[in-house]
Amino acid sequence: MIFWTALTVGVTVAAGTYLALSRDVFRSVMGFVLMGAAVNLALFASGRLGSSLPAVVPAGQQALGEAANSLPQALVLTAIVIGLALVCFALVLVVRLVQRTGSDDSLTLREAEPVPTDPVKPPESVA
Repeated sequence: MIFWTALTVGVTVAAGTYLALSRDVFRSVMGFVLMGAAVNLALFASGRLGSSLPAVVPAGQQALGEAANSLPQALVLTAIVIGLALVCFALVLVVRLVQRTGSDDSLTLREAEPVPTDPVKPPESVA
């Protein structure tokens, strides 16, 4: 089972990297979402996937036997909630960017940058 989980994480990271390197801004955001999902899956898998025993330490013992660790589950749940809020915010920014510039192509968005002689945004100094 761990082999399939590792394979799934690898395929998800590969797909996320492919999308994140796209010229389309929306695809780039979705690539980062996929990479975040892969990290969540890897973290979740670190807490023993195959066990159905509750995470209760028996009296007189100091460690869990074959039970699943509940800490990675709690961390992944928190990461999912924070990630969802971050994705919603990023998508709102992408929609606003597309509305303002009229394009979602990253090369076209470079043309929207101010010229180097702009008095509001001067060029970076080259040392």
